[in-house]
Amino acid sequence: MNESQELISLIVEGIQNKKGHKVTIADMSGIDGTICNYFVICQGNTPTQVDAIADSVWELLLVKRGLKPFAVDGVRNAQWIVMDYGEVMLHIFIPGARNFYNLENLWADATLTEIADID
Repeated sequence: MNESQELISLIVEGIQNKKGHKVTIADMSGIDGTICNYFVICQGNTPTQVDAIADSVWELLLVKRGLKPFAVDGVRNAQWIVMDYGEVMLHIFIPGARNFYNLENLWADATLTEIADID
């Protein structure tokens, strides 16, 4: 498992710790001109849950890998929080915002992998 895959695995763990769902990994490593190699996209049901997912991922990566994101945006409204971990960017949406921005189709050339929800 390479470093990006380990990072993705920990991000997914942090998402699942707060019952985030509809996790999709977009592998963009073969696409020229992208800002990173992977998007991890998920959603929470409410802004409170979106914020909790972001906190969970932040804390898990800090404790297990000593990593902090390079940047975080969207925390104020918690409709769409983006966390930049360099090679991997995490997008946490509420359902309406996820449907509106539709990142999975925006990067149509990416290889998409869906992670089963744990309930």
